[in-house]
Amino acid sequence: MIFVILGTQKFQLNRLLKTLDQYVEKGLIEDRIVAQIGYSDYLPKRYEYVEFLNKEEFDSMIQKADVVISHSGVGSIISALNAKKPVIVYPRLAKYREHIDDHQTEIAYAFSKKKYVLSCNEEDDLLELLDKCKTFPFATYVSQREKIVGIISDYLKKN
Repeated sequence: MIFVILGTQKFQLNRLLKTLDQYVEKGLIEDRIVAQIGYSDYLPKRYEYVEFLNKEEFDSMIQKADVVISHSGVGSIISALNAKKPVIVYPRLAKYREHIDDHQTEIAYAFSKKKYVLSCNEEDDLLELLDKCKTFPFATYVSQREKIVGIISDYLKKN
């Protein structure tokens, strides 16, 4: 199953939803797709979707997924990485009014540079990346949260 995550901010990502619909229509994707579409106004015609999920439903969908396709929301990406799922990040672009700027491309680049995810930029073929997920040597994501909290805590104790 492919789980598509578009987040909860008030931005659409119709471009991705339409692309997936076209792939399903042409028989290029036969896997079940479930999309959390957020504020997108394009409603998928050939696969399942919901606007929003609560935390339990969201976590359950990630656990069931074979692959996660996510916008460049750090929380969504990290949730999928913590579940050890292959992730394709599909950044929103300002020129399509999917966000106010292109910071999502920078986030996607940062995660892909470390081989945590595959990034689907505008020139990339999403179908090829879905296939690549099967053999790509993804790096294991390790949170640095506790290390950072420790550094801050030590600093505060000294000062």
